[in-house]
Parts: sequence; structure tokens; C-alpha cells
Amino acid sequence: MADIRKRDRKKPYQVRYIDPSTKTGFGYKSFLTSKEARTFAAKCELQEPESVVKSEIETVQQGTDLWLEVTRTEGRRNPGEPVSPATQEQYEYRARIMKAYRWPVPLRQLDEPHVMAFRTWLLANYTRDTAQKVMSSFHSVILTLKDRRIISRDPAEKVTVAGGSRYRDPVQIPSVPEFLEILRAADRLANSRNEQIRKTWERYRPMIYLAADSGMRPQEYLALPPQGLLPNGVNVIQALDRSNQVGPPKTKAGRRYIPVGPAALDMARRYAEQHGNAEFVFPTRAGDGCQLYRHFLRRGWHKLMDEAGFTKEVKEDGEIKLVRKYAPYALRHFFASVLIEENKSLKFIQSVMGHEDIKMTLDTYGHLLRRKEVQNSEERGGILHYVAAE
Repeated sequence: MADIRKRDRKKPYQVRYIDPSTKTGFGYKSFLTSKEARTFAAKCELQEPESVVKSEIETVQQGTDLWLEVTRTEGRRNPGEPVSPATQEQYEYRARIMKAYRWPVPLRQLDEPHVMAFRTWLLANYTRDTAQKVMSSFHSVILTLKDRRIISRDPAEKVTVAGGSRYRDPVQIPSVPEFLEILRAADRLANSRNEQIRKTWERYRPMIYLAADSGMRPQEYLALPPQGLLPNGVNVIQALDRSNQVGPPKTKAGRRYIPVGPAALDMARRYAEQHGNAEFVFPTRAGDGCQLYRHFLRRGWHKLMDEAGFTKEVKEDGEIKLVRKYAPYALRHFFASVLIEENKSLKFIQSVMGHEDIKMTLDTYGHLLRRKEVQNSEERGGILHYVAAE
């Protein structure tokens, strides 16, 4: 299997081809023209063996280590773009789980019943969410090995861990009155008689309004660069990862344009002009970098929930703790609910929300979509009335 990619280099056409002699199982060669690249790729495919190649990788544990090396050096979906350190850390955690299982046979003898037994072990020892993520990564391991012809078939193809909205509570979405109260609370804090609170919310208020009117993830508006503010919207080109490092969005779908109303954009622009820098619209108070999510959560969002009155006391282990009703993602979910209420297409919602897979859109907001479909059906008098009208 050989494929061609175009790069912004002196020789722009790069061919990736199978090369068992390399550590990752792939070799690379660049060409000046696409014709040369196609000719070389065709030649490589003619030379590729029809069966598996000789390899020192004989166990699932060794195959998992190869997969980790590939994600570190090539990336998961975009070869040449390694995953972020935070994502790699998650993969290494899942890899430890895969390698901890006592696989009863060598890698090439692995069959579907063996993978099903692994799934049973996962569900017995870990949460369903963890089991689902580990099984997803195990599929990636198998596909990596199959691409490199270390194995000839996929024994995990039909083995999955069911998940999605059936096993999760629906996302928490503020009502319209609650949403308006959140914005009013931000206004009150920004106009507080307390100078320190007022100065703090000079920054947080435009962030809250921009989040509400764009549906951006907190990690996206915290790392928003000035060039991301466009005349009629925002261009998401970078985000803060779990390692508190600023880099490209986790997936290709995360890079997107979002239409935003003038009021929220004007607030963000004014703040950027007065307090921003060349890197960030909302930098730290010292102006030396990007705000961290945990700082925004504690100093900004929690204070906002307290001001709006969306808190309650709960008793845990004999202690009274204060719990906030909503997390920062509530503004993102409210934004999505408005798009659904406005009958925007599912594809448009997926694009604006930055979901890589439409399944994620359905899993997260499927209950709202179904509710809206029922409402539309009732308004037109039901399916029979609709058919009769046609």
C-alpha cells in the first residue's frame, strides 16, 4: 500500500510506502512532480508482498508498543503530525491496560473469540467509558499492524463496547431564563463596586459572551489568537490541550469558522485592543502567556455560578460541599440547542461544533434532535397529515 501526500516543501509530493526494514514499517520518498510520485507509488505496490512480512513483532504487547511509536512519530489520523503530549499520555494509559491482559495466543493467532474475552475482562475490571476507549485504541493497534502487513486480518473488526447516549445522562443545558441570568451575572460582576472584581471581570465578561455566541470549547477561547477574530465570526485555529500547551485543535474538524453576532465580537475586539497581545485575545493578567483552564474555572466560572445563584450544598462523606449546577461547557450546549431549535441541518451543527464524526453530534444532542422532530411532526399534524398534504 503506497499513498501520495502533497507538502509545502521544495519537493512537494511525498510517497509513503511499505518498508519492513524501518522501525515503523513505512518508508518515505519525495518528488518534484506528481507524475514522478505516481510512477514510484505504482512501482512500490507491484513490489509489495501479498502476504504478511517477516517481523520481530509476535505478541500483542509488542504490537501495542509499535502503535505507540507510530502515534508519537506519525500521528493517528494525520501521518506527519504526531498527537499532542496530552493525547499521547492517554494512549500510553490505554496501552498499559492492553498489555496487562494475559493474551492466551501469539499475535498472528489472535481470533475474534480472544478479542471478545478481552472485552469481557475490560468490562469486568474498568468502567464502561474506559472499556470503550481502550477497545477503540485496540482497534487502532490492529489496523496499524494490518497496514504494515504484520498481520493479514482484523480479528477485532466486529468486537466493540456499546456506548454513546444510552449509557450517559443527557448533557446539562440551561433554560433560556437561566442562560439570560448567567449573562446578567457576568454584567453585574463586570460593574461591581469592588475594584478588584470589576478588573477581573473586565476580562471574563467578553469571554463569557463570546463563548455563549460561538459555542466554542473553553480550551479554544482561552487560546484564541487576535487573527482569529474576523469581521463576522471567529476562526478556530488553535486550542489548549490537557498538558496546558497551545497547539492546533485535536482534530481536523476542530479547525473551523463560526459565525458570531456583532455584540460579542465587539466586546472581544475591545478587550484585545486594550489588554491583548500578539498571541492571545485573553492573555494572563501579566500578559506572559495563555490562561490555564483550571484558573479560569476557579476564578471565573465558579464565581459566575455563585453570582447567578446556580449552586447547592450537598453532603459527601459527612462533609458539606458546594456544587455548581453547570460547567463551562453548558454555554456550548446551549448554543447547540439554539441551532437545533432554529432547524439548522445536522451537517451544519456538526461543522460549527467542530465534531469530527457526526456520530458525536448525534450522541451528544440526539435527544434534542428527536424532541425537535416530534415537535415539527406535531405542528404539521403528524405523518399521515403530511403524506396526505403531499
